[in-house]
Amino acid sequence: MNRDEIIERVRSRQQPWDIIVIGGGATGVGCALDAASRGYDALLVEQHDFGKGTSSRSTKLIHGGVRYLAQGDIAMVRESLKERAILLRNAPHVVHRQEFIVPCYSLWQKIYYGAGLKIYDLLAGKSGIGRSQILSRSETLRRLSTIKTANLSGSVLYHDAQFDDTRLLIDLVTTAHKQGAAVLNYARVSDLIKDEKGSVRGVNFQDVETGDEFDALAKVVINASGAFCDAVRRMSDGSAQPIVTLSQGIHVVVDRRFLPDGSALMIPQTSDGRVLFCIPWHDHTLIGTTDTPIDEAHLEAQALESEIDFILSSVSEYLADAPTRKDILSVFAGIRPLVKNDAAKNTASLARGHMIEIDESGLLTITGGKWTTYRRMAEDAVDQAAKLAGLTVRSSQTSTLVISGPTPPPSKGAELLHADLPYTHSDLLRAVRVEVARTVEDVLARRTRALFLNASASIQMAPSVAETMAGELGKDNEWAERQVTDFSIVAANYFTPSI
Repeated sequence: MNRDEIIERVRSRQQPWDIIVIGGGATGVGCALDAASRGYDALLVEQHDFGKGTSSRSTKLIHGGVRYLAQGDIAMVRESLKERAILLRNAPHVVHRQEFIVPCYSLWQKIYYGAGLKIYDLLAGKSGIGRSQILSRSETLRRLSTIKTANLSGSVLYHDAQFDDTRLLIDLVTTAHKQGAAVLNYARVSDLIKDEKGSVRGVNFQDVETGDEFDALAKVVINASGAFCDAVRRMSDGSAQPIVTLSQGIHVVVDRRFLPDGSALMIPQTSDGRVLFCIPWHDHTLIGTTDTPIDEAHLEAQALESEIDFILSSVSEYLADAPTRKDILSVFAGIRPLVKNDAAKNTASLARGHMIEIDESGLLTITGGKWTTYRRMAEDAVDQAAKLAGLTVRSSQTSTLVISGPTPPPSKGAELLHADLPYTHSDLLRAVRVEVARTVEDVLARRTRALFLNASASIQMAPSVAETMAGELGKDNEWAERQVTDFSIVAANYFTPSI
């Protein structure tokens, strides 16, 4: 991908696009890929970088959702398990099977969790990836050596899938590009274009890098802007009432020694009614998540001290040597757009199903859902968009479409960018040359996961990354210095005080 070439393609376009998608997270990119793979002309515009918000800040699981099973949302679980199987098949380079252990401290817990996870297996049907089983105390300790042993009677083992969320997203962007979609980051929509009848017929957007303004026409516009979807809806209808409730979830990342055996830990009940996961991830341990209602969406959400305390307190009940604040290498927060339900008492009880709204001006909004079901959400949205625009009916191809893996590095630069992380000079060059990374943050937060794994190390890497990027992008020293400053401001949100 070359961003300048994509901008020129948009600039020179004379005919309306079949579909314009607003939003470069999982759902939006999924829509662009689905549309392009059907043969529709698709343009995607994202105000920041791909995956800047929710889609880079998940619990890194592709799963049916055992919590939704406990809530009785059988349809959601069944659909998610089907999508899990599709992703394991279509993106095996980034999605893989993961073993989870649910510790039990009584016979009743063994029976209860064992029965629930057998139902989980049954719902998966042919899409199953391994049978759950009850483990003895000794077998539990072999697979999860850091668990507290007092009163431990055994555990229940089950299987789900794990992934790197933004790595998959960038690969989806690359695949959408190969299928013919025009995909633009740093393209901020300022307004919607309407015809004389008041129907939405395109978008006004600004190239954030140059300040250039563009009018892009389309037969239909899909609003897939996640936590910001209500703001886009109000561009179409100033009186539109919110359709999403926002919830924040945080994760902390600590050293691998807290979970060294390869198995993940699932804590089945926390004080807020959620489950909590401790997961091996990129040779570290990721722990999350929380559920905190918030009033407003921000591109860079910040973890609350109370959320950090909640995670550390919850995990200390299960790990013999539990992490403390001084062990946290990075902490990050993400915002969930949950389909609004005024009857719900708290956001933890809201379903993760998606919804599609078509307003009187013909703006199609898709929201809700979760990473695991992004493909199904996109299929539904493009089906409806094609009907709305009167496009030739073509079926979705994405259930069998292989997602491209990362392009081989453009050089053999095996030199590490930092001794504590696995990323190399070649990874940096690939990010800039073929994965449209435009800032130091793009490289260290989303093309690699340095910021999410070790905030301190990522800040130390920033000056050399900025220097290399300046040379690749034709920028001067002032640009490089500004990039380091900007990145340091963002990275400050990923630290937590050791109090």
